[in-house]
Amino acid sequence: MSIKLNVASGIAVAATLLTALVSAGGSGAQAEEAVPVIVQQTASVPSLATAGIESVVQVTASPVAPQPAEMPAATPEQTATPATPTRAATLAAHVKAQPQTGPLDRQLRCLAGAIYFEARGESLDGQLAVGRVVVDRANSGRFPNSYCGVVFQRSQFSFVRGQAMPSVQESTAAWQRAVAIARIAHEDSWQSPAKGALFFHAAYVSPGWHKQRLARVDNHIFYR
Repeated sequence: MSIKLNVASGIAVAATLLTALVSAGGSGAQAEEAVPVIVQQTASVPSLATAGIESVVQVTASPVAPQPAEMPAATPEQTATPATPTRAATLAAHVKAQPQTGPLDRQLRCLAGAIYFEARGESLDGQLAVGRVVVDRANSGRFPNSYCGVVFQRSQFSFVRGQAMPSVQESTAAWQRAVAIARIAHEDSWQSPAKGALFFHAAYVSPGWHKQRLARVDNHIFYR
């Protein structure tokens, strides 16, 4: 009987110790000691993750240069550079800039012929003044409406013989200047020193015209 009690007491004591050990393993104190370690480890991960997110945000939030809007394809008219006429410093430079080759139609040939035969010995201003008289006559409504009509009008130009001009050596510099002046007079790209004149005569004659005198240029006197 005594042996049974001792065994029972021993079992009870052992059970009590086991219960105490189990109870101590699940106590709040032990949990508090374990939690900081766990929290410290797990807290470090969000810190790294947060740093990574901030880095990404900073990159993506940095200013990005705006991209230009896509433009429609330009038409040939838009891509072509409009020609901008340049103003020559002098009439001589303007004459030099005129094309030296290319076909010369009949009307310009008549105009150049009048300049050549009437004023080839004059200055460029004098030649231009003569050329503009032919042009202005053709545009006036008071004379034939073409350069050839003006030049070949009866009793107007002394160099005309039988509705024809004398032959011209077209390779000469004088003819090339006359052609250049004819182009300038035709295009009205340089102001004539006798602007608006419809008549002229050589300075060594005195026809007694009752017309408005505009200017004398070299050896010609111009009238309206």
